[in-house]
Amino acid sequence: MSVILILLLASISVAALFLGAFLWSVKTGQYNDEISPPLRMLLETPISPEPPVQQGAPNSNNSIHHTQPTTKTTN
Repeated sequence: MSVILILLLASISVAALFLGAFLWSVKTGQYNDEISPPLRMLLETPISPEPPVQQGAPNSNNSIHHTQPTTKTTN
């Protein structure tokens, strides 16, 4: 029974140590991304959550199966 108590205290202290190290690293800015923002300007298209809508482009669902009939005029 005493071994379980010792292991429980040891595991809680190690977990508290890792939690303290994580909180310290977040507080001091270790997770701040300083490399990506300068590289974003090199991208050709702006980063957006939705893809851009192209005007005048055929709908991908209708472009293959539903074509407009062509009319020929004879003289």
